[in-house]
Amino acid sequence: MRRFILCLLGVAALAVTAIAILPSLISSDWMRAELGRQLSTATGSSIAFNGPVNLSAFPYLAVVAEDVTLSAEAEGVTAEFAEVAGSVALSSLWSDRLHIKQIALDRPVVVLDEKAPGEATPAPGASDETASGDPLPALVAFLERSAIESVSITSGTFVRRSAGNPEEVVSDVELTLTAPDIDDEFSLSASARMGEQSYETSFTISTLRSLLERQPADIVLTVEADPAPAPGLTNFEASGQVTLNANGSYQIRGGEVEAGEQAFGLNALFVPGERARFLVDLEADRLDLTPFLDAAPQTSQSGAPAADTAGRANLEFLAGFDADMSINAAALTIGEISATDVSFAAALKDGELVAELGHLGIDAGSVAANVATDVRADDPVFRGRLASKGLDIAKLSALADQTVPLSGALTIDAGFAFRGLDAQAIRKTADLTGTIGLRDAAYTLPGIADEAMREVKAKKITARIESLAKPVRVAGRLEWRSKPVDVDLQIPAADTILAGNLAAEGIPLRLQVKMPDANLSLDGKAALPGTYAGKLGFSTADLSAFLAGLGQSGAESIGPLAFNGHVDAGMTSVSFQKATISVNGVEGTGSGSVEFTTPLKITTALNFDELDLARLAGVQSPAPRAKAAKGAEPADAPLDVSSLRSVDATVQLNAKKLGYGKVFAGPVATSLVVSDGVASLTLPESPFYGGHIVASLKADGTQPEPSIALQASISGASAAPLLTDMAGFRYLEGALKARFDVTGAGGTTGALAKSLQGTADVAFSDGAIRGIDIADVYNNLVRLMSSGFKQDDGTATTFTELAASFAIEGGVARTEDIKLVGPLVRMSGNGAADLAERTLNFRLEPRLVASLQGQGAEISTDGIGVPVVVEGSFAAPRIYPDLSDLLKNPDAALAKLRDFGLPIDKLPIGDLVNGGGAGGSVKDLLGGALNKALEQEEQQLSIEEIIGGGTAPRPDKAAGEIPVNEEPATAEQPGVGTDMPGDEADGSMESLFKKLLR
Repeated sequence: MRRFILCLLGVAALAVTAIAILPSLISSDWMRAELGRQLSTATGSSIAFNGPVNLSAFPYLAVVAEDVTLSAEAEGVTAEFAEVAGSVALSSLWSDRLHIKQIALDRPVVVLDEKAPGEATPAPGASDETASGDPLPALVAFLERSAIESVSITSGTFVRRSAGNPEEVVSDVELTLTAPDIDDEFSLSASARMGEQSYETSFTISTLRSLLERQPADIVLTVEADPAPAPGLTNFEASGQVTLNANGSYQIRGGEVEAGEQAFGLNALFVPGERARFLVDLEADRLDLTPFLDAAPQTSQSGAPAADTAGRANLEFLAGFDADMSINAAALTIGEISATDVSFAAALKDGELVAELGHLGIDAGSVAANVATDVRADDPVFRGRLASKGLDIAKLSALADQTVPLSGALTIDAGFAFRGLDAQAIRKTADLTGTIGLRDAAYTLPGIADEAMREVKAKKITARIESLAKPVRVAGRLEWRSKPVDVDLQIPAADTILAGNLAAEGIPLRLQVKMPDANLSLDGKAALPGTYAGKLGFSTADLSAFLAGLGQSGAESIGPLAFNGHVDAGMTSVSFQKATISVNGVEGTGSGSVEFTTPLKITTALNFDELDLARLAGVQSPAPRAKAAKGAEPADAPLDVSSLRSVDATVQLNAKKLGYGKVFAGPVATSLVVSDGVASLTLPESPFYGGHIVASLKADGTQPEPSIALQASISGASAAPLLTDMAGFRYLEGALKARFDVTGAGGTTGALAKSLQGTADVAFSDGAIRGIDIADVYNNLVRLMSSGFKQDDGTATTFTELAASFAIEGGVARTEDIKLVGPLVRMSGNGAADLAERTLNFRLEPRLVASLQGQGAEISTDGIGVPVVVEGSFAAPRIYPDLSDLLKNPDAALAKLRDFGLPIDKLPIGDLVNGGGAGGSVKDLLGGALNKALEQEEQQLSIEEIIGGGTAPRPDKAAGEIPVNEEPATAEQPGVGTDMPGDEADGSMESLFKKLLR
């Protein structure tokens, strides 16, 4: 502005000088040269007239010159004028007052070259006022001796050049200045274009003399811009009374400012100088910032959309001066939000802008903030901090015309930074660091009627933000169902806070939830209203108890549950891949899907190392009962398959081992199908204890009591490990072939076992019955009569075939057709197995065979029949020979013993029977003499030699050793003469043996 005023003064001097030398002009060339010299001397600049110069004296003294150039190297100013015209009143020739009628500059091009610091050279004779940067004193001094009716610039161009900045061009300059008298109104109006932006401004002062005399003068300033440099700043108007202070500063008191539709009271101070300074205090009763935040694109008068220039908006228009500003508003409105008691302060110095929001009171609480930036930057960077000790969440959501199921206080202490002035640039560059927390908060879970279940409380929970480029971490302790819940949540801040559409894009998150009865982990992406994709982990020690705590039921048979895998969950379905699932300790892997229909529709393919259907159904294996008291009840566990009614499922199963309890087959590939409350599992031919099995199992959960149906066919299985795993029965060996068809129903495993019914056919080949050797029993009958029988697991009765068919009713399997064929013995028998009580009661009738190969003629054992009894629990049965039949017919027994070749003639049996004899007592005879006689007959043939026609090894006399820490599976059986169930009246032989054992 200072240089511009100097040029105007130079042009005025040009016109006056032309008039003064007019009489001396002789030729146009001389006139142009003389004008240039005179004006150059007067202004200290180099002025040349390169075109025609026309002079006139009537009605005014006037000059019109074309193609005029001006150069002021000291000031860095050069100018070219297409035409310069000036005229003065004739009275100026005899008066000391210059009355300028008109100064017109047509199409001037003014170039200002700013020199680097230290290079500037002060112009000769420059005054202090000029150096101060305030043009008003020089203008006033000139106007004291002058009157200016009109100064105008048409189609002007101003170019500003500097070494470090790109060239700035102000084009289409139109300017009009009038100052008729120092006591009249001074007015200036101008318009110009900078790039794509147009400006119009006007400035009036009521009287310049008042300023010179340091008296108040009325001032009005208006500015309009198209497009607006910032939203809501299309126009600006300030008015008030200005006073010139003794130090050269201008002060405005009681002024008014209108920016957009906002009105402020204004008190200001302007200090001119090389760098002007403004001090401004604005007061407003009501301040509405909504227009300033309106992001709608503005349209320029030319019709070009302002969106093209919005990205280039900057604050460089603030870089040319310093300022201190304060704004106080009793009420503030931002959209639907209202605030009270607003205090704002800003300081601008050397291009650095610092602003502080000291207080902003809203219904939800109060907020304080500060921000700083460099206005000289093309894309200014803003840095600041936002703080609040507590904002009421419910009121805050109401201000935004929203409702949220959350109450409590929101606390903020965070620093922020962003680049640019438009929303898109801010969203791309914004960053945040600090904490955002909740205090005394409560969240209401949707869709839950129970008030105790639906409310989640938090005394304090905090979100810590290191940067929007890093995840936000939310950690704290919640309270749910009166139990603590520890939460650790990590959310990528940029995607969460700045994302445009969370419903579509989703929120990446990591979540850890720890409860006393369950743990949950998520690592994926969640989107509103309720979808999730990513890793999911869940575990609970007791699912039924966990669901019961949630007021849910239907999983009473499930205790420990764990899931870990990738999940894609929606509102109506969920699918999982690469998942590990553990139910009641049964662990599998695979994939599948669940549709949330009624009933649930489940489709999965799972792989197991060991699939125990008993554990999967929640049936616990009974505890070892080796030392259980006689008659103790087997363990009984609840059996609940009611959850089958709420599921339709198709499960493809691949298991290395598949079974129930301790009994397993495998590897197995099959399908489990659940439909209409019934689960069906078909087992194709699969390896089974060295043989094969084919089976089908159905579990029906449609009735109050669950029921099962089992059909199975076994071939070639090893009986010993199978029966041991199935029932703890270790006394039968061989290759098993069997067929079962069994059904049952019951609410517990015991009730189910007592309800079993059906049929079973079993056959064993090339095996043995452990615990008794029938051949040895007959070989040592006399010894057994004297000392009794002791069960020995080290002995066995071998066979080539053992078969029986069973009818099962009420949990008891009965048979009448036991058949055993062996090398030395054949047996038939009957009995029952109580499946519920897990006990046996069988009686086997042996017959000797006159061939070790089992193909000789049978030898009748009538008279000395020694049935074999198997009774007791599955795990520890008693297996012993029943000697009571020997007592019923002693004569036949003696004859049969003699037929077998036993040394009966060496014993005084007759004397014993008749009660006489020369021997000792009866006990001595049978306990000592009989043994002595047997020991002396070392060459006596054994029973095998007798019935086999040759020699055979004599069986060992010692009983097999009992394993350490194992309850003996045998029990000493009653000796001869002991009362046995079903005995007839005592005979003489019977009485004898009873005496022997007393």
